[in-house]
Amino acid sequence: MSFSDSRRSACRGLLTGLALTAGGAALPLSSALAQFRVEISGVGATQIPVAIGRFRDESRSPAALSAIVQADLERSGLFKVLDASADRLDETSRPALTDWRSKGADALLAGSVTPLADGRFDVRYHLWDVLKGKDQGGLSLVVPAADLRQAAHRIADDIYEKLTGDRGAFATRIAYVSKSGGKHHLLVADSDGEGAQSPLTSPQPIISPAWAPDGRQLAYVSFETGKPVVVVQDVSSGRRRVVAGFKGSNSAPAWSPDGRQLAVTLSREGGSQLYLMGADGDGVKRLTQSGAIDTEAAWSPDGASIYFVSDRGGGPQIYRIAAGGGTPQRVTFSGAYNISPALSPDGKWMAYVSQVSGGYRVHLMDLASGAVKALTDTRDDESPSFAPNSRQVIYATRTQGREVLMTSTLDGRIKARLATNVADVREPVWGPYLQPRR
Repeated sequence: MSFSDSRRSACRGLLTGLALTAGGAALPLSSALAQFRVEISGVGATQIPVAIGRFRDESRSPAALSAIVQADLERSGLFKVLDASADRLDETSRPALTDWRSKGADALLAGSVTPLADGRFDVRYHLWDVLKGKDQGGLSLVVPAADLRQAAHRIADDIYEKLTGDRGAFATRIAYVSKSGGKHHLLVADSDGEGAQSPLTSPQPIISPAWAPDGRQLAYVSFETGKPVVVVQDVSSGRRRVVAGFKGSNSAPAWSPDGRQLAVTLSREGGSQLYLMGADGDGVKRLTQSGAIDTEAAWSPDGASIYFVSDRGGGPQIYRIAAGGGTPQRVTFSGAYNISPALSPDGKWMAYVSQVSGGYRVHLMDLASGAVKALTDTRDDESPSFAPNSRQVIYATRTQGREVLMTSTLDGRIKARLATNVADVREPVWGPYLQPRR
């Protein structure tokens, strides 16, 4: 069990009497459980004004593609959206770009969504650079109705990359755990929280989900044998395997960047220490040697180092150790209680939770300089995790008496609240870019 798990147990009483008794393949949730409402707040320091109109024939589609694209772009904090619906444009239009320049737009987006005879939809979009008077091209996708939201996310990713030069992350997924109607769910959803499905349901809590680098598997901690064990599950098929079921506690799994190893916290030799093992549970090797609690491992993107939480100095702080072993080096020095490290995929940042005036807030450290800033002003934050393009952080918190998922830009200016009807949402982790099956 991690320090953050212990804090939740003390503060919320969630982690008592654990026993996992149910599992299975991914199943869609009820609309009350699956649907989110995205509330965006804040203003970015610099935003690109993009004009977006409703897609032609969008009223014949079960998904409002233009609204999904708009919400994605606004949530990134880099774009300000102007309404172009009155012009009734589509991807075949030849818009007067000088007119849109006078309206304050830097870019213009138009598209269409056409129902096909076989039940699929032909989705097309086009982007124009208004300032340069340049055609930026577009996308054409033929998808089933169930994939229309994903098509909208792909369009948003394409626009994001064309206008910023960086890869978008809207078409990726998040995982988290929740409680609803006395049931606990391991959930997988789109990056905006919509379209949630549950690969696992239990009458008892599920903790510590972690995405594999291929985006197809999740590791997590279950208690189905009466003690904590680490399980790896294929998200689409529901196939599961126990990879760490040793004597004592098995907890806090973290995947290596190449997907070949897991770092876990085991107490099989007494105390809680970090161990490395193969992704199938073989080749177990102890990594840390201390009389303290060492837990919550997080790999550096190059796989050379592992960050973790330890109370070896008296209170929980974040340390770094070479993946091959050695002497740990302390990383956090500001504050007496620092937990839950998460490394950005570009290797530049570390997000973590720090206790401030009795509350718990997400902080961001520049790993090159060591400079630290608070990203949030809430008091019960947990489990920060980076988007795969390193441009946003997702975390769980409590606000207005509800537990919610939030995203924040790295400057803290733009926050999006993903509110659900579920009473308890926690431990979010942002998935990687999906890799092809080997």
